[in-house]
Amino acid sequence: MRDVWRPIKAALLQVHSLVGLVLALVWAVVGLTGATMAFEDEIEASLNSQMMRVEASATQRLTPDELIARLAAAGDFSKVSAVTMSSDPSAAARIRFARSEGGTRLSSVYVDPYDGHVLGSPRGEDFFATVRKLHRWLLLPGDGNGIGRKITGSAAICLIVMLITGLVLRWPRRARSVKMWLKPNLGLRGRGLHRSLHAVIGTWVLPVYLVMTLTGLWYSFEWYKAGANWLFARPQATAAAVPSKPPRSASAAESKGGAKAEAKTEAKAEAKPLAFDHVWSAFLQQENNSYGRALMTLPPGAGTAVRVRSWPQDSTREAVRDEFRIDALTGRVISSDRYADKTFGERVLTSVLDIHRGAILGWPGKLAFMLAAAMMPLFAVTGLLLYLSRRKHRRLARPPVGHLVPGE
Repeated sequence: MRDVWRPIKAALLQVHSLVGLVLALVWAVVGLTGATMAFEDEIEASLNSQMMRVEASATQRLTPDELIARLAAAGDFSKVSAVTMSSDPSAAARIRFARSEGGTRLSSVYVDPYDGHVLGSPRGEDFFATVRKLHRWLLLPGDGNGIGRKITGSAAICLIVMLITGLVLRWPRRARSVKMWLKPNLGLRGRGLHRSLHAVIGTWVLPVYLVMTLTGLWYSFEWYKAGANWLFARPQATAAAVPSKPPRSASAAESKGGAKAEAKTEAKAEAKPLAFDHVWSAFLQQENNSYGRALMTLPPGAGTAVRVRSWPQDSTREAVRDEFRIDALTGRVISSDRYADKTFGERVLTSVLDIHRGAILGWPGKLAFMLAAAMMPLFAVTGLLLYLSRRKHRRLARPPVGHLVPGE
């Protein structure tokens, strides 16, 4: 049996080594950037604690459009792309801007919801935005539509191969021994120590890496996302989750002139910037002031459907939110997607980001995932040292040129 296993193990070792050598740098970059972003929200909240809070007042707070008007009068800012409002009377509003050509303008600012004066631009925002681009598409041209997204996605698939081959290669003879699996031999030196660290710590983080890669593929390949939606979500929920232009009327009488009406609507939207107040009023009627924080985002194209995401007051997770699409011109609610109405599978899909970074387990999960991601360079270094050690060992074991083997 061992004779059969030996060539299989040798082939798996070759695959494990070659794939690791090719992609070690990519994995190290993705791991370190992921670890950097693990507590992004907490870091930004700490850096910007003063400008995120205002003194609560009995004065009525300004509407989103009034805030934008005050902001436009205060200075030369980029086009507004999103507004975040809070039900907390002492929380500042946040206004985000569309991307500028040279990237020299502010990405967002905090404003006082009572008088609209600018409190400041959040510290750390641009840094984490750059780290996120490096993590997701390696800062390569095209961003999410470029080659970088495919490289990181392919690297994630290859990491799954590495996890499987690594587990098979290190399978100990005493497989039931917890000590053999989980305790590194720190008394070793050189190649033995490198192998022990590579194998044992790799066993520690294997479940975390598997979760990271399976959820990370969601952001890399549309076919993967479509397959996950098919597997976990109801058909009607899958159709509603796909962003699209404002739906045409369902009735036959309205559909006859639907194209003309849509063209007129888009022409109006292009002639005049979309406003938020109709959206905000419709949203408040939907949520009955039970929201904690709401983010209104303008459509990227010429449509009029504004996406509104709403988080409850006691929510600590990004996934626990309601989502609406509201026509900015009429205030009509186009679609409503409430977290409470989702099935278990749909909640899993909504929680992909929280699962990916361990936030679904609270701060201990985020800490564990951060440490696991930060260890990725360790495997790159120890893997390279083991590869060089094997090359050296084979070279020394090879008989010198011209040396006669006994019996020849």
